[in-house]
Amino acid sequence: MPRIRTFCLANLLIGCTFSAFATAESPTYGPELQGFQSPYPVEHFTFQSQGKSLQMGYMDVPATGKPNGRSVVLMHGKNFCGATWEGSIKALSDAGYRVIAPDQIGFCSSSKPDHYQYSFQQLATNTHQLLEKLGIQKATVIGHSTGGMLATRYALMYPEQTEQLAMVNPIGLEDWKALGVPSLTVDQWYARELKVSADGIRNYQLNTYYVGRWKPEYERWVDMYAGLSNGPGHTLVAWNSALIYDMIFTQPVYYEFKNLQMPTLLLIGTSDNTAIGKDVAPPAVKAKLGNYAVLGKQVAKLIPHATLVEFPGLGHAPQMEEPAQFHKALLQGLNAL
Repeated sequence: MPRIRTFCLANLLIGCTFSAFATAESPTYGPELQGFQSPYPVEHFTFQSQGKSLQMGYMDVPATGKPNGRSVVLMHGKNFCGATWEGSIKALSDAGYRVIAPDQIGFCSSSKPDHYQYSFQQLATNTHQLLEKLGIQKATVIGHSTGGMLATRYALMYPEQTEQLAMVNPIGLEDWKALGVPSLTVDQWYARELKVSADGIRNYQLNTYYVGRWKPEYERWVDMYAGLSNGPGHTLVAWNSALIYDMIFTQPVYYEFKNLQMPTLLLIGTSDNTAIGKDVAPPAVKAKLGNYAVLGKQVAKLIPHATLVEFPGLGHAPQMEEPAQFHKALLQGLNAL
């Protein structure tokens, strides 16, 4: 049985309307996030995949605290980038870890190919090739949101190279298609992604990620994602995003959690209600989706060597909502595994 620990918040943030922090006009960035100021220097790994020469952006941050000889790979979510791990990179580096934070192909500072067969297996392979190039033979793998699905696939494909696995509010804790969520075509996803705006991102995150509590520091990440989506490469960004949504919806990892053999840490904000396709699901189906207070406990029982850490009252990104509390729990959890 998994070990379960619950961290309670002493104080809730005072609610405020997101409009108070909205900027008059969001900046725009190039198709590989050119113009955005990353928290650490971005390097690029060039490699061949599916007959194309691609570039994978990544940050490689050495330990600033006493080195512990361990490496951590951070896998970002669908609407996030390696840069959004900024606080976690610092906390882990201060604790003695070497931290690798890549942008997956199709995301952020990495290539947006016009044709690419997206799969979690392909993205895991790309990441493994990056780590080989960097001389990293074994690492702790941490995935957030969609990155949790990718981290699961990576750990299943490369168990000997995965020292520990940690997942932060991963999506894919349920199979939406099997539960009755209608499938969207790539063309339908593409039409939706062409309409991405800062206000739409902010409103979605307010209601889903941060459960009604907004901080002005979130605006930087709204501008990052909206600026990429509305920049000069917006159609290519939208097309890759549509292909990635199709990958997420059609390639569940839920049925393979039972096969994970490495020590696994599940860090769950219990107020999260994220679910792909939830907005197009029938009311009876929609009401059952994205209940992380239940899903975290259910999946912890499926994973053989799981430790569940819950954050009551927090949403989809506890590492951004309450970074000090989250990073204390993360580091304690990694040391205990």
